[in-house]
Amino acid sequence: MHLIEKYRFPFLRSETIKDTLRISQTEMFAELEEFGRVKTPTHKARGLPIHTYSPFLSTCSDAKPLAIPPANVQPCAMTERSQIGYQITVVLVLWAAGLAAAAQFAKISVIFETFSALYPDAGAAQGFLLSIISFVGVIFGVTGGALVARFGTRAILIGSLALGAVLSVVQAMIPPLPVMLTLRCIEGFSHLGVVIAAPTLIAGLSEGRWQGAVMTLWGSFFGVSFAITAFVGVPLVTALGVPALFLGHGAVMLGCALVLLALLPPVAPSRFAPEMPGVLAQHLRIYRSPWLSAPALGWLFYTLTFVSLLAVLPRFIAESDRDFAITLMPLAGILLSLTLGVVLLRVLPATSVVIAGFGLSAVAAGAFSVWGAGAWLAVALFAVLGLIQGASFAAVAELNKTAANRALANGAMAQMGNTGNLLGTPVLLAIVAGYEFDGLVAFAVVAYMLGGLVHLIQALRRL
Repeated sequence: MHLIEKYRFPFLRSETIKDTLRISQTEMFAELEEFGRVKTPTHKARGLPIHTYSPFLSTCSDAKPLAIPPANVQPCAMTERSQIGYQITVVLVLWAAGLAAAAQFAKISVIFETFSALYPDAGAAQGFLLSIISFVGVIFGVTGGALVARFGTRAILIGSLALGAVLSVVQAMIPPLPVMLTLRCIEGFSHLGVVIAAPTLIAGLSEGRWQGAVMTLWGSFFGVSFAITAFVGVPLVTALGVPALFLGHGAVMLGCALVLLALLPPVAPSRFAPEMPGVLAQHLRIYRSPWLSAPALGWLFYTLTFVSLLAVLPRFIAESDRDFAITLMPLAGILLSLTLGVVLLRVLPATSVVIAGFGLSAVAAGAFSVWGAGAWLAVALFAVLGLIQGASFAAVAELNKTAANRALANGAMAQMGNTGNLLGTPVLLAIVAGYEFDGLVAFAVVAYMLGGLVHLIQALRRL
């Protein structure tokens, strides 16, 4: 084991080690002996104390191990228990940042009727107030991943959270419709930055046996955020109005930004970061690669059905069971993802869990054609969809070992996820208009079969 693993200098991160510090361990120990600080090639002594932060470190690719440490260099004062505590804290705050990013959708979705009443003459533009964030993800998802890979996760994440906080406060003033649409469009960039940078950081913090569990936790952020926003936001709007919800959301985003500013160490832009290619080259690089593209291509078929089935399937369920099904469907997926999904990820590759999830989802959707739109069958379908939800994010980390590649893969996930969210509901509504419930069943079964097939093809390409 290299000494840099044994003597865990807490403010150094895995991406810092690999991309920024590029100095030998001998030089590092020499500087530690002389100054009690670590200097980097790109920026002289930062003035950061040795015991400020705790990372998961990986060895420098070009570092030379030392057989014996210098006599006067002591192991880091931070214990393994305190390191784990730090890592858990950062992961939870990053997850909270994801909840805040998902609430950029939820804060309008859960009060859509009330919010629409503020713009009675908007007509079809009311729908764009909700969906315009998705357009930004579709167009700039891959570019966002490349920007994170180039300029670093910390800067993009904190900047995106701060931007989202400011925008939410301005939206609380309920400006005219054109201004609100512009603000929502800009908010799409804030959302994109968080959902690319946060899982990239989480994957780097959770290397090892618990990575699947931690990425599964991240995968639950959208459903959990909608549940929390509905539980807290609807009563808040009833009591204090729409501006109160937007101000509260802005406060949460600002709080996450400030906490992460304190927790995450500053990192200089890497001298070894990849150059920014053109837009077409970015897309070709990602979608030609079976490692970078596999999670995103499967994710497309998951998102194509998730929101659309939540919106359309309940109309076919008996009215007496409808509210029960609507409440339990998203919660069932989160529950199974965080229980059985975590267990499976301990013994199986993430891509295998995703494929199994698609197969079980196709079977559950096909069962509708035999037993009809039963409430419990709908809950069972969304439960097995939870396997896809968590394992897809775990697959990003499993297939891509560097922070730069994870950022690119997460950018593709954002792009395909937003594409599925945009297309799913209108396509399903058009199918149901012509073929009723049989059309819904066929739509779901075909989508899940294609999702599993895409992963199988990409797995063969990786052999």
